[in-house]
Amino acid sequence: MKLVANNKKARHDYFIEETYEAGISLTGTEIKSVRQGKVSIKESYAKIVDEEVIIFGMNISPYEQGNRFNVDPLRPRRLLLHKREIRKLIGYTTLKGLTLVPLRVYINDKGKAKVELAVARGKKEYDKRHDIAKRDADRRMQQAVRR
Repeated sequence: MKLVANNKKARHDYFIEETYEAGISLTGTEIKSVRQGKVSIKESYAKIVDEEVIIFGMNISPYEQGNRFNVDPLRPRRLLLHKREIRKLIGYTTLKGLTLVPLRVYINDKGKAKVELAVARGKKEYDKRHDIAKRDADRRMQQAVRR
């Protein structure tokens, strides 16, 4: 597995409830750019439109040798999931008010581009401060143990 893009800020801004692995529907030049690592998912999110999961804001830079076959870098892309998983996600997003956030993009052993999609609940500001304080305390304890 080759990690292409990671969304570190997602774990800081959201409580992760559940994760799913989804394929991405890409064109030929897009997959070449993904293999080169030219992907950003910092501002991206996913929505369910007509029983299809669509990812918005995922930036895949144009392939340098792609000429006229290159597409818009920020175009919405379809995610490939099973119907039962999509129905479950519909329940999460409509009834419980949760959000779909991509955590990372990677290429699996078979050469397919995949997205790790998380069902997430937004954190409040005091939750973020609590997490930072806890991480800092853990780091100090580890340093004390090493000494």
